[in-house]
Amino acid sequence: SKDEEIKELNKPWQDGYKRQMEIYQWLLRKNGFVVSDTGYFVYCNGKTDKKAFDGKLEFDINIIPYKGSDKWIEGAIKDARKCLRSNKIPKQGKDCDYCAYRKAVEKVVL
Repeated sequence: SKDEEIKELNKPWQDGYKRQMEIYQWLLRKNGFVVSDTGYFVYCNGKTDKKAFDGKLEFDINIIPYKGSDKWIEGAIKDARKCLRSNKIPKQGKDCDYCAYRKAVEKVVL
Protein backbone atom coordinates (compact mmCIF):
# COMPACT_ATOMS: atom_id res chain seq x y z
CA SER A 1 0.00 0.00 0.00
CA LYS A 2 1.23 3.48 -0.85
CA ASP A 3 0.53 6.64 1.13
CA GLU A 4 -0.13 8.75 -1.96
CA GLU A 5 -2.82 8.24 -4.59
CA ILE A 6 -1.37 6.52 -7.66
CA LYS A 7 -2.59 8.16 -10.87
CA GLU A 8 0.41 7.48 -13.11
CA LEU A 9 3.29 5.04 -13.31
CA ASN A 10 6.25 7.38 -12.96
CA LYS A 11 8.53 5.67 -10.44
CA PRO A 12 11.61 3.69 -11.56
CA TRP A 13 10.31 0.49 -9.93
CA GLN A 14 7.18 0.70 -12.12
CA ASP A 15 9.16 0.53 -15.38
CA GLY A 16 8.93 -3.26 -15.29
CA TYR A 17 5.14 -3.02 -15.46
CA LYS A 18 5.41 -0.87 -18.58
CA ARG A 19 7.90 -3.25 -20.24
CA GLN A 20 5.64 -6.19 -19.42
CA MET A 21 2.67 -4.50 -21.11
CA GLU A 22 4.79 -3.69 -24.17
CA ILE A 23 5.86 -7.34 -24.43
CA TYR A 24 2.22 -8.45 -24.27
CA GLN A 25 1.35 -5.92 -26.99
CA TRP A 26 4.21 -7.21 -29.14
CA LEU A 27 3.26 -10.87 -28.60
CA LEU A 28 -0.37 -10.25 -29.50
CA ARG A 29 0.64 -8.35 -32.65
CA LYS A 30 2.99 -11.18 -33.66
CA ASN A 31 0.02 -13.54 -33.34
CA GLY A 32 -2.07 -11.48 -35.75
CA PHE A 33 -4.16 -9.44 -33.33
CA VAL A 34 -4.84 -5.75 -33.83
CA VAL A 35 -3.60 -4.12 -30.63
CA SER A 36 -3.88 -0.52 -29.52
CA ASP A 37 -0.72 1.27 -28.43
CA THR A 38 -2.66 2.29 -25.32
CA GLY A 39 -3.16 -0.27 -22.59
CA TYR A 40 -4.63 0.19 -19.14
CA PHE A 41 -3.35 -0.65 -15.69
CA VAL A 42 -5.84 -1.24 -12.90
CA TYR A 43 -3.99 0.04 -9.85
CA CYS A 44 -5.41 -1.11 -6.52
CA ASN A 45 -3.97 0.62 -3.47
CA GLY A 46 -4.91 -0.84 -0.09
CA LYS A 47 -6.67 1.55 2.27
CA THR A 48 -4.79 2.00 5.53
CA ASP A 49 -7.14 4.43 7.27
CA LYS A 50 -9.56 1.80 8.60
CA LYS A 51 -9.70 1.24 12.36
CA ALA A 52 -10.05 -2.54 12.05
CA PHE A 53 -9.28 -5.22 9.50
CA ASP A 54 -12.51 -7.17 10.18
CA GLY A 55 -11.59 -9.89 7.70
CA LYS A 56 -11.73 -7.71 4.60
CA LEU A 57 -9.45 -5.47 2.59
CA GLU A 58 -10.61 -2.26 0.95
CA PHE A 59 -8.88 -0.54 -1.95
CA ASP A 60 -8.74 2.73 -3.82
CA ILE A 61 -8.79 1.78 -7.50
CA ASN A 62 -7.47 3.85 -10.39
CA ILE A 63 -7.42 3.08 -14.11
CA ILE A 64 -4.12 4.32 -15.56
CA PRO A 65 -3.75 4.56 -19.35
CA TYR A 66 -0.30 3.83 -20.78
CA LYS A 67 0.85 4.28 -24.37
CA GLY A 68 3.39 1.54 -24.97
CA SER A 69 6.05 1.11 -27.62
CA ASP A 70 7.28 -2.34 -28.62
CA LYS A 71 10.05 -1.01 -30.88
CA TRP A 72 12.77 -2.09 -28.44
CA ILE A 73 11.66 -5.72 -28.09
CA GLU A 74 13.06 -7.41 -31.20
CA GLY A 75 16.48 -5.87 -30.56
CA ALA A 76 16.36 -7.01 -26.94
CA ILE A 77 15.43 -10.55 -28.00
CA LYS A 78 18.29 -10.64 -30.51
CA ASP A 79 20.70 -9.34 -27.87
CA ALA A 80 19.50 -11.96 -25.36
CA ARG A 81 19.93 -14.74 -27.94
CA LYS A 82 23.42 -13.52 -28.79
CA CYS A 83 24.31 -13.42 -25.08
CA LEU A 84 22.95 -16.93 -24.46
CA ARG A 85 24.86 -18.37 -27.42
CA SER A 86 28.12 -16.71 -26.41
CA ASN A 87 30.89 -18.45 -24.49
CA LYS A 88 31.58 -15.25 -22.55
CA ILE A 89 29.74 -14.37 -19.36
CA PRO A 90 28.31 -10.84 -19.63
CA LYS A 91 29.53 -8.11 -17.31
CA GLN A 92 27.44 -7.22 -14.30
CA GLY A 93 25.00 -4.37 -14.92
CA LYS A 94 25.15 -1.50 -12.42
CA ASP A 95 21.33 -1.21 -12.36
CA CYS A 96 20.64 -4.96 -12.32
CA ASP A 97 18.84 -6.00 -9.11
CA TYR A 98 19.69 -9.67 -9.71
CA CYS A 99 23.38 -8.82 -10.17
CA ALA A 100 23.37 -6.87 -6.89
CA TYR A 101 21.68 -9.82 -5.16
CA ARG A 102 24.25 -12.30 -6.49
CA LYS A 103 27.10 -10.01 -5.47
CA ALA A 104 25.69 -9.78 -1.92
CA VAL A 105 25.32 -13.58 -1.76
CA GLU A 106 28.90 -14.00 -2.96
CA LYS A 107 30.15 -11.80 -0.09
CA VAL A 108 28.29 -13.91 2.47
CA VAL A 109 29.25 -17.30 1.02
CA LEU A 110 32.90 -16.62 0.27
